[in-house]
Amino acid sequence: MGGGFGGGDRMSNLGAGLGKVDWASANLTRFEKNFYIEDRRVTERSDREVQDFRAKKQMTIQGTNVPKPVMNFDEAGYPDYIMTEIKRMGFTEPSAIQSQAWPVALSGRDVVAIAETGSGKTIGFALPAMVHINAQPLLAPGDGPIALMLAPTRELAVQIQAECSRFGASSRLRNVAVYGGVPKGPQIRDLSRGAEIVIATPGRLIDMIESGKTNLRRVTYLVMDEADRMLDMGFEPQIRKILSQIRPDKQTLMFSATWPKEVQRLAHDFLNDFVQVNIGSTDLAANHRIKQVIEVCTDFEKRGRLIKHLDTISQENAKVLIFSNTKRIADDLTKYLRQDGWPALAIHGDKQQQERDWVLAEFKSGRSPIMVATAVASRGLGTYFSRYCGCVERVLDFCCSGAGS
Repeated sequence: MGGGFGGGDRMSNLGAGLGKVDWASANLTRFEKNFYIEDRRVTERSDREVQDFRAKKQMTIQGTNVPKPVMNFDEAGYPDYIMTEIKRMGFTEPSAIQSQAWPVALSGRDVVAIAETGSGKTIGFALPAMVHINAQPLLAPGDGPIALMLAPTRELAVQIQAECSRFGASSRLRNVAVYGGVPKGPQIRDLSRGAEIVIATPGRLIDMIESGKTNLRRVTYLVMDEADRMLDMGFEPQIRKILSQIRPDKQTLMFSATWPKEVQRLAHDFLNDFVQVNIGSTDLAANHRIKQVIEVCTDFEKRGRLIKHLDTISQENAKVLIFSNTKRIADDLTKYLRQDGWPALAIHGDKQQQERDWVLAEFKSGRSPIMVATAVASRGLGTYFSRYCGCVERVLDFCCSGAGS
């Protein structure tokens, strides 16, 4: 398991060693998943007020008996240990996806949430997970996780883990991030100690299950984050293998930036009576808060244009993220920029994990405000830095070659 950006497990074993589970004859222990008590203020809100709120947030809903959205954190009914952390973080109100996904998720319903990257989806599924886990029996020796969160890349898995650690600390919920591209030993050790939450890329998780390092018998809360990205990366066979190992009456939350036919098929195959929440268009492919400028130029003109943009951006004291189509271009471009006096670093799948982490830290701190990355990192890194860097950010695309690039 090594090499590729974001976990390096795309070509992992597809789970041939995972036996088919006969859920029809299985004796499944009943579990609780409905924890939602509608706040009086929400109950008293008229249908017209709800419609106006959803229209303002560009929200469309599909499903039956959909609970009303909450408009502030107090209305969600979270316990004190979660509310204390929310207040500490300084949030003023839920994001659009959170305001509607939370009541549905806390009610124990399956959810499909479609919203642009960076819209608060991680908190949208992480906080209901904490409530769900704390209501279940404690883990026994040999038990696998109660909540499983699947992600396409190592970078996204680490981001999810950070939020789970933040909100799960007060109730001592343990989590493990399981992904490829790094030694298995530390991950195996953490799994053996027991963890209520496992955040995983599909290939490495299958390796751990097949080798007996964990199991999914206790999973009652499943999240598929960036579902469209996982399918784009060819993970559908692994996802289906993993889902076949989880009890069918689990609660499932699927979060995605787009709603292609492949994601629709996966949702209809594995989710039950789900509520679909769309923020913006179901054809959403990009964050509309980002201004996009397309320049037509030749290969000969490209680097000159890039330097011109950097000259302009440098006056704003901003961090710059440049995407390239290949690892070779990323390295060549970084060398070119450094020779021209620009403090640039590159990150891609051929870099060792320690070097990747160092590059990310240098970029985040501002010591190296220009980072060149391969295009496969685009969604995960864009989300990471828009949330954690707290700075003006520019993204330049250096992917194409030839006229029209």
